[in-house]
Amino acid sequence: MNLWGMTSQLLKRVVVSLLLSHGLWIVGQAQPHTAQNELNQQLFPGAKLPPRYRFVFPYPFQEHTILTPDQVKLSGLLFKAKATRGVILYLHGSNNALNVWGKLAPTYTHLQYDVLMLDYRGYGKSGGKITSEAQLHQDMQTVYDYLKRMYAENKIIILGHSMGTGLAAGLAAKNHPKQLILQAPYYTISDWVHHLVPSVDTTQIRYKLPTYQFVQQTTSPILLIHGDADQAIYPGSSLKLKTYLKPTDQLVILKGEGHTELVNNKAYIKVLRSFLR
Repeated sequence: MNLWGMTSQLLKRVVVSLLLSHGLWIVGQAQPHTAQNELNQQLFPGAKLPPRYRFVFPYPFQEHTILTPDQVKLSGLLFKAKATRGVILYLHGSNNALNVWGKLAPTYTHLQYDVLMLDYRGYGKSGGKITSEAQLHQDMQTVYDYLKRMYAENKIIILGHSMGTGLAAGLAAKNHPKQLILQAPYYTISDWVHHLVPSVDTTQIRYKLPTYQFVQQTTSPILLIHGDADQAIYPGSSLKLKTYLKPTDQLVILKGEGHTELVNNKAYIKVLRSFLR
């Protein structure tokens, strides 16, 4: 069962239905604002949990509430390793909330890293809603600053998965984390949409998230991981990003791996362990 994100077929259906329905995203049509709002909703659809929802995991964790400058409360879960070497800030994909993503925490705590997982606005127990790319980047910086009050910056690793990769790269570009890990990254949002539906005009898409620019601005070591069978975000995205990596950065293509089951791949764990040592 696919718990961690959309299947490639569903992704394509969403994009096609939103971008082609009634010609909303074809140049010259009259309702771009409506289409932008619908596309925003599908890029970050949210997955709300009740305010009093009680997280339950068979391993230790702490709930954290992080207040943004505009007084919105963001929900985070901190999973602690038995003997910590640092902390991973995990920025998840577009679907589900921390009640689901938290199931991945042992993958990283077993490697002796604490993990702070964040729900974006409109996800889980986080308040507010996502309205702009600038707002997203500001929220990520707020969370990063919060984390720096608990850990030295040279102990912080930023990890983004799928939709979270552009946010992770943007955050690393403006700070000095120990490392940056991008799992199934896109080149830009427009490039991703164009690959799914080549006939669609993407010039008016509100969210740019130019990962290729962010990696050029990042001084920290970078690891890109992509499955060669990923049908949601095509692996060519990582191959294009490789052009902008530093000589010491790494790209690992996992043979036969798709978009959502990386944590079950022994080669993935081996790559992580080597990079994080």
